[in-house]
Amino acid sequence: MITIYRSDEEGNFDEVKTPEEGCWINVVRPSGEELEEISAVTEIVVDDLKAPLDVEERSRLEIENDYSMILVDIPSHDDEDHYETIPLGIYLTKKLIITICLQDSSILRAFSKQRVKEFYTFKRTRFLFQILYRNATSYLRYLRIIDRKSDKIEEKLQLSQKNSELLELMQLEKSLVYFTTSLRSNEVVLERLLRTDKIKKYPDDEDLLEDVIIENKQAIEMANIYSGILNGVMGTFASVISNNQNVVMKILATMTIVLSIPTIISGFYGMNFDNIPFAHEPLGFVITMGISFLISGGVAFALYKKKLL
Repeated sequence: MITIYRSDEEGNFDEVKTPEEGCWINVVRPSGEELEEISAVTEIVVDDLKAPLDVEERSRLEIENDYSMILVDIPSHDDEDHYETIPLGIYLTKKLIITICLQDSSILRAFSKQRVKEFYTFKRTRFLFQILYRNATSYLRYLRIIDRKSDKIEEKLQLSQKNSELLELMQLEKSLVYFTTSLRSNEVVLERLLRTDKIKKYPDDEDLLEDVIIENKQAIEMANIYSGILNGVMGTFASVISNNQNVVMKILATMTIVLSIPTIISGFYGMNFDNIPFAHEPLGFVITMGISFLISGGVAFALYKKKLL
């Protein structure tokens, strides 16, 4: 899907039908024909336009003679709240800015819905840095969501240790690994953008780019902290579950010992002998069972004193 937007110096923002100088072309899940159409209009190589459509594509900055290609990873989540990252391609030409992504990202939606202040499509470099800034803040927002989810799962685990909660924690840990890897890749791109002179930057743009780098570093630190906490929580609860299992096994073993005494005695009295003690006594059964329970009680008391029961 291709959508074209254009804004002017008065702040008017409209959707247009055909590409004009100073407009923004937003492309979501493009078909092969749409990529060919964009390539014909912008003179960008089709293979470069396809790069953001590969989920395994790494973040990078490539500057050609007629255009610059910036690939960064942006956070995403599905209906089941599984968090991951996907590539976003940003292309700067002499007249246009093009964005290509596999999903309708909330980062770009904020611009198309005019929720970003001082946003103009014809200020291509500033628009680029604004996208990168919102991307960094989106990582921070998702990281806070992941932290809150891990706290809720931890509360559930304190009440009942189930495999489902541990699997949820593992999924969150996997998401943090994705985030950390993508943030570090984005950091390399941001540093290259700061050093390069081939993309024209104004003083305000440089300040904004420095803010982006700071936010990205903060997101990396938060991801590392949350990942460390999550690893500790998973290790702790794994130990708790293992300890609880050992306690249950210990109780079952001691109960087996205690209950085996009456079983052994009743086994002796089940033998076909005539001279077994209390065999001819009217209360022989009661006496035998009483002795059995006394012995079992003594063994149970001894195990209790040794904290084995």
